[in-house]
Amino acid sequence: MPTDLRWDVPEARVLDELGYYLLAGAGGTGPAALVDETRQGEALGLGTAFISERWNLKEAASLTGAACAVSDRMHIATAATNHNTRHPLITASWATTMHRLSGGRFTLGLGRGIAAMYQAFGVPPVTTAQMEDFAQVMRRLWRGEMIFGHDGPIGSYDLLYLDSDFDEDIRLALVAFGPQTLALGGRAFDDVILHTFFTPDTVRRSVQTVKRAAEQAGRDPDTVRVWSCLATVGDHLPDEVRLTKTVARLATYLQGYGDLLVRTNDWDPMVLQRFREDSVVTSIPGGIDHKATTDQIEHIAGLIPDEWLEPSATGSSQQCATRIREEFGHGADAVIMHGATPDELAPVVAAYRAGDSRAAAGTSRPGPTVSVRPE
Repeated sequence: MPTDLRWDVPEARVLDELGYYLLAGAGGTGPAALVDETRQGEALGLGTAFISERWNLKEAASLTGAACAVSDRMHIATAATNHNTRHPLITASWATTMHRLSGGRFTLGLGRGIAAMYQAFGVPPVTTAQMEDFAQVMRRLWRGEMIFGHDGPIGSYDLLYLDSDFDEDIRLALVAFGPQTLALGGRAFDDVILHTFFTPDTVRRSVQTVKRAAEQAGRDPDTVRVWSCLATVGDHLPDEVRLTKTVARLATYLQGYGDLLVRTNDWDPMVLQRFREDSVVTSIPGGIDHKATTDQIEHIAGLIPDEWLEPSATGSSQQCATRIREEFGHGADAVIMHGATPDELAPVVAAYRAGDSRAAAGTSRPGPTVSVRPE
C-alpha cells in the first residue's frame, strides 16, 4: 500500500515517544525489506526502530548494522537478543561498533527468550541473575575496564577487556514480563519494554514495578523509560492482514508462553487449555502467525475471547491514535506500534500528529529523553 511518507522536517517534530518494529512478525518478504522500512520510519518522524531476533533470517547484529547505516536520526534498538548466544566480548564489541557507527543511536536490548526452544536447541536457560550480571559487565567494558577473574552468573572468565580508552554511554534495554524481570529493568537498565497484549491494569502494574525498583536502587525513576508494546492494526488494512496481526499473533504467543501471559493478565486458564487442545491448533507445524492458513486463523479466532484482543489499537486511524495516547495515561513513557510496517502505520501516525497540540509548540511528551552523543 504505497504511502507518501515525506514530512516537512523543520515543522513536524520527531515523535520520540513512538517506535515500531523492523521486519515485523516473521520477517515478511525477507531481510532486504529492512532498508526501506528503516528509511520510511525515519521519514515518518518515528523515534526508535526496534529489531527482534529470530534464528533464521533475522540475525540481530547484521540487521542493526544495516539499519544504522541507512538512517541518520532515528534510534535503533534490539528487542531483543539474548546474552548467552554470543561471547560477552563479542556482544560488547558489537554494541560499541554500532554505537560509534550510528553516532550514539544504538540501544542493546536483551530478553529472556523462550525456555522450551532453548531446551530443544541445547542452549542453557536465561536467569534474572545472569541478565543483571551481564549488564554490569557490559557497562564496565564500555568504561574501558580490564576485568580479571570474573566469576558470576554469566560464567567464569580469566580476562574480559576491550580498550582502555573506551568511555561509551550505550543504552541498555530489557524486554520484561514477570515482576522479577521488571524490577531488574528498573534497577539496572535504561529502557524496559513490555509485552504485547498487556491489559491496561497490567501496564499500570508493570510500570509501577519498574519505577519502584529504580527508586529503591537509588536511581531517578524518570530516567528509566518504559515502553508499552501495543499491537497497532488499523481498519485501512485488508481483513486477512488484520486477522494475522491480531488473532494469529496472540495465538502464537499462547503457543510459546501462554501460561505466563494468561497469569500476568489474570485471564481464564481454561480458555488457554481449550486453545491448546484444539485439533486445528495442534495441527499447525510451527508459529501460527507465519504457518497457519487464513481458514485456520479464522477458526482460531473463535477460540480467543474478544477481551484478550482488546489490549491493542484497532479501528480507524483516529481510533488507533487515541488508543495509543491512552497508554500514556496507563503510565507508559513511550509506545511501540507493534506488528505493522511504516507504510501500514502512516495513516495512524498522521492521525496522531493531527491530534498532537504539542507539535505546534515543538515539544514532546514529558518523560525520559534520549540524547545522541557525537563520537
